[in-house]
Amino acid sequence: MAEFDDLLGSQQPQEAPPMPEQPLDKEAYAAQKKEQREALFTLADETTLAVAADPAMFVQYLDTQARLDRYSATNVLLVMAQKPEATQLGSFDHWKQQRCSVQSGQTGISVLEPHRYTKEDGSPGTGYNVKKVFDVSQVDTRRLKPAPAPQCNERQLLAALIAASPVKVFGVDEMPDGSKMMIDPDSGAITVQRGIGFTDTFCCVAQGVTAAHLSGGPDSQMSTDFSAQCATYMLCKKYGVDTQSFDFSRADKVFSGQDAQAVKGELTQIRDAAEDISRLMSPQLEAPAKKQEARE
Repeated sequence: MAEFDDLLGSQQPQEAPPMPEQPLDKEAYAAQKKEQREALFTLADETTLAVAADPAMFVQYLDTQARLDRYSATNVLLVMAQKPEATQLGSFDHWKQQRCSVQSGQTGISVLEPHRYTKEDGSPGTGYNVKKVFDVSQVDTRRLKPAPAPQCNERQLLAALIAASPVKVFGVDEMPDGSKMMIDPDSGAITVQRGIGFTDTFCCVAQGVTAAHLSGGPDSQMSTDFSAQCATYMLCKKYGVDTQSFDFSRADKVFSGQDAQAVKGELTQIRDAAEDISRLMSPQLEAPAKKQEARE
C-alpha cells in the first residue's frame, strides 16, 4: 500500500489563531501617549536647531510655513521632518468628508493638536494630543472638487495689503535718502517710493506692515527688520509675488547662540505676523469674487 501513500496529501498542523491584543490599562495607555508626545517634541526641537543652523533649511521652513499657514510653527517643523514636500494636509476623517480616501499603505504625518483642560486646582491648562494627518499626495483625489482659486490682480493685492496696515501708508515721488521705503520712528507710518513697480512696492509695504505687527519685545533676540523680512517673504510666497530679491544666506548668524525654544518662539512670532496680515487681507481679496457670484 505504500506505493499509494504519495497520493495522499500530508496534513499540515494548523497554526494557532493570533492572540487578540490585550487592551492597555489606563496607566499604560497614558504612558504610551506621553512617550509619543515627547518623541514629537524632541523631533521638533532637533528640526528647529537644524533650521536655525542652515540658511537653506531656513528658507525651506519659510516656504513650508507659507504653504501650510494655518499650522503652528512647531507642527510645520514636524511636517518638514516627516514629509517636507507636503502642500495640503488633512486628517483621515477630513479626507473622507471630501469624498476622498487615503491610499493603501500610506504613513500618516504626526503632529501635535492642542486641547484645553482643567487642572486639579481649577485653573485652565493646555495639553497636546498626537494627531495623524495625510498630505493630498497620499490621497485618492479623483472625487475631490478643487476649491476655486481667488482671482486677484496686482492692484487688488496691494490695496488689500494697505487696508491691512495698522499704520498709514504714503507714497512720495522722491525719497530723501534714495531708499525705497522708510518707517517713521514715532508714528510708524510707512513711506514708499512711487514708480518702483509692483513687486518692490508690495515688498516695501509688506515690510513696513509686518514690522508694525511685530512687537520685538524684551524676549525677542532677533531684530524686527529680520523678522519682518521673513514674514514679508511668506506673504510673497502665499500670494505669488516674486521672491528673488530676498537673501537669507546669513540666517544662521541671526539665530547664533539660541536654543530650540528661543528659535521656535521667534518662528512663531514671524508666522503669527504673516497669518494676521493675511487674515486682514482676506475680506478685500474675497470681495471681487463675491460681487461676481452676486451678478451670476
